[in-house]
Amino acid sequence: MAFSDTGVRFEGARFGPSSPVSTAEATTDMARRVAIVGAALSDCGRVDDKTAYQLHHQATSAALAEAGISRHEVDGFMSHGTGTLPPIDVAEYLGLAPHIQYIDSTGVGGSSWEIFLEHAVAAIAQGHVDTVVLSYGSTARADLKRRARTANLSFGNRGPSQFDAPYGHTLIAKHAMSARRHMHEFGTSIEQLAEIAVSARYNAGFNPQAYYRDPITIDDVQTAPMIADPFTKLHCCIRSDGGGAVVITHEDRARDCDRTPVWVLGTGEAISHAVMSEWTDFTESPCVRSGQRAFGEAGVTPEDIDVLQVYDSFTLTVLLTLEGLGFCKKGEGGPFVEDGKLRVGGALPTNTDGGGLSACQPGMRGIFLLVEAVKQLRGECGDRQVPGARLACVNATGGWISSTATAVLGV
Repeated sequence: MAFSDTGVRFEGARFGPSSPVSTAEATTDMARRVAIVGAALSDCGRVDDKTAYQLHHQATSAALAEAGISRHEVDGFMSHGTGTLPPIDVAEYLGLAPHIQYIDSTGVGGSSWEIFLEHAVAAIAQGHVDTVVLSYGSTARADLKRRARTANLSFGNRGPSQFDAPYGHTLIAKHAMSARRHMHEFGTSIEQLAEIAVSARYNAGFNPQAYYRDPITIDDVQTAPMIADPFTKLHCCIRSDGGGAVVITHEDRARDCDRTPVWVLGTGEAISHAVMSEWTDFTESPCVRSGQRAFGEAGVTPEDIDVLQVYDSFTLTVLLTLEGLGFCKKGEGGPFVEDGKLRVGGALPTNTDGGGLSACQPGMRGIFLLVEAVKQLRGECGDRQVPGARLACVNATGGWISSTATAVLGV
């Protein structure tokens, strides 16, 4: 079995597209199969009346309630460890701390929650814990408006980054450099990149919770204020407030939960670089490796995927992810997206909630990708619902395309 467009072959897959993908009956090498049984968002967009702790609480409470799982059943907790919200503090605020036996605070930016998912699956499958909550809450927009010091979401200027910062080589500039390299090497046009933003806004139009819903055109994207050449403002993700949570448990408990279990079929994670001088190829995301592992474990290929949720810090991030995961050949991402196939109703519905480009981006977006994928597979997305969605791929990116994690989910 292979990515037909890339020639990358998978070994040891558990089941393949030649036989129907019945995830409820799929076998696994792990001791216990694992499912997501709760997924919920807090208030999102502009939230001036809640703290980040309250957003954690709101999302986690909703996710547990819809799963029908009580707080005392939760024995694992994972949340981003940087900033002012250490996961132990958050677990205590949520009323979970007395029961927690497994905690993770991996901090690799926006991909942290997909990496948490892989860690949670391993811990549950091996019987270390039974039920894990992944949670996030951020008032990034409100902090910025209040000019709070915590509004700075950069990775900082310590260590090797100190040699980039004086020259303005920040997160946005690093992505812009990669975009220019892709345009130079493969002929990718700025209009093709702009279509990714237009498609995201189209999808956001179907999402009542999206921060921005009014349609935009390629011309709108291109005439927006320049941020870092070639990116205008609309090539860049928005800044909002918001939070989310998912609840993960083992097969026996999942079958008794109140919502349809969404099975975790395959996961993978990979990193590439911390400074640009160590990035061997400016046009390749490490999702090439994380995706190969996740698809290999799941025994499916990109052609089998019904709905895709990927990190969209910038339009380029989406393009490199599509190529790296094998949805198109390397260098062909531009022509691949230009016909609108990423839109709801298109050939590959991607970021169906509007993504970080239009819907919600409070600084790190990984949890929102998982929540939207779960809701799509449960058929709960209303006007933006992808009909008959049974397989979803989620891929999150952290840093300046420095870390990735991929998950294949199914019902």
